[in-house]
Amino acid sequence: MEQKYLFVAVDAALRAGEKILSIYNDPESDFEIERKADNSPLTIADCKAHETIALILKETPFPVLSEEGKHMDYAIRKDWTTLWIVDPLDGTKEFIKRNGEFTVNIALVYEGIPVLGVIYLPVKRELYFAEESLGAYKLSGITALDDSASLDKLIASSVRLPQPDSRNRFVIVASRSHLTPETEAYIDEMKRQHEDVELISSGSSIKICLVAEGKADVYPRFAPTMEWDTAAGHAIARAAGMEVYQAGEKGPLQYNKEDLLNPWFIVEKKK
Repeated sequence: MEQKYLFVAVDAALRAGEKILSIYNDPESDFEIERKADNSPLTIADCKAHETIALILKETPFPVLSEEGKHMDYAIRKDWTTLWIVDPLDGTKEFIKRNGEFTVNIALVYEGIPVLGVIYLPVKRELYFAEESLGAYKLSGITALDDSASLDKLIASSVRLPQPDSRNRFVIVASRSHLTPETEAYIDEMKRQHEDVELISSGSSIKICLVAEGKADVYPRFAPTMEWDTAAGHAIARAAGMEVYQAGEKGPLQYNKEDLLNPWFIVEKKK
């Protein structure tokens, strides 16, 4: 079932990316930055991307839980067996800084588990997409789907994740904006366990993609995130043979919870 919706999600992500770039690349744009209730930034690009994605996903049978959309009460959401979880522009702070490290995240969640995920990096023109029975893939140099595009053609043009890596060093990827004392303590512990440790800093959900891709061994996140920050990356990680575990526990992150705040987590290869 999910495979036919993967192509829909890819199309939605690419179209949202096009909207975002039209604002990002406009020298006259001031991004129309506002502040949400939690003091996080909101730009016109967030809003336009949300509108684009919501319009496309409206044609599917499933409700949408988007960071920038209306959040239904849990009394209603708890009956949603399958739903889309969307972050139209993950890494708004990176967008405002114009460093290119922002993404479009779209996930399909079934009974609390992300089974399909799409992450698109508009500036780098890189697309990560996955479905649990198909595997995880990365396609570079894509900006839009042409009239002859199909899921099979996308897969044929992509590389399957993870990619083999002959490095001997242990690579940790960490947040560019949220390097907490707990994260630093975890990194210090990894340095005690491994002779050669490299630290990579990155923004948005790119960090999960780096682990899924095989370019990093682990991504510890000991700082607040929301379900829409991780759902798409979690789906891609799962399909690539990784997992997104709750820190200190064996269980993976769960979705469509009453509280949409994630616990602390670690992304790494399944043990």
